[in-house]
Parts: sequence; C-alpha cells; structure tokens
Amino acid sequence: MRCPYCNELDTQVKDSRPTEDNAVIRRRRSCPQCAARFTTFERVQLRDLMVKKRDGKRVEFDRDKLARSIMIAFRKRPVESERIEKMITGIVRRLESSGESEILSSDIGEMVMDTLSEIDQVAYVRFASVYRNFREARDFEKFVGGLKEDFSKDQ
Repeated sequence: MRCPYCNELDTQVKDSRPTEDNAVIRRRRSCPQCAARFTTFERVQLRDLMVKKRDGKRVEFDRDKLARSIMIAFRKRPVESERIEKMITGIVRRLESSGESEILSSDIGEMVMDTLSEIDQVAYVRFASVYRNFREARDFEKFVGGLKEDFSKDQ
C-alpha cells in the first residue's frame, strides 16, 4: 500500500482487525520512510460493476460516491452510522449479486430511495430532491403529497 504522505510503496501493517459486522478489515499502517501512520479498509468485491448513466456514458461503480450521497441525505439525522453503513453494504451486495455487470444509474437510485424510505423520511425526501431533480417548491409539494397518500394507505 502506497503511503498517502510521501508515496513510499513499502508500508507496514501494524494492526489488523475486522469491523463489528465482519464485512471489512481495518488495517493500521505506518510508513518507514516518513513515519506517518494511516488507516486502510479492505472489503470483498464480488465483481466489477459498470454504471450506465442517463446520458449513455459508462463509468466504473464507485462505492464511495454512493456512500457520500447517502451520507449527505442523512446529515444531522438521528440515525446511527452503523445502520447507514449496513444500508450501503446491503445495496452494494444486491448490485453485485444481481448477475449483471452493467447497472443503470436509475436502478441504483431507486434502490437507494426504497431503502431510505424505510429508514428515515427526511433523508428520503432529501435524496429524492437531488435524484428527481426538483427545480421548485411545487416539485417538493407534489412529492411530499404523494408520501402523505402512501402513508394514509398504510394506516
């Protein structure tokens, strides 16, 4: 693993341990060149996935990009970080086990929205506002109105 401070290629692992859900290995590393310490995380990747965007471009799936967008939706919400991480891991596993090597970005967005709606309604609306590209207050009004109808049907 390359040192992020001095780019030395030969770093040393000082400590390795699994995370609480045993899905990721956390490694503490040190660099013999500059004596810096840093942490890396290692997780299983079942297959390489490509994402087909709305404009037709194909890009490699980026778990970190997915995690960032979900974390923004949950910002300042009373949801534990472990629950968010399990959500992200669950979505990635569903994508990897789908059998497809190319996934539509819209399918990923819908999967995130379905999961968010079960965990936190505010995060769900936040994510939807970006994903569905709300342009004005009326767009929010229609979307939240639909939520109210869905909620009243479930009662």
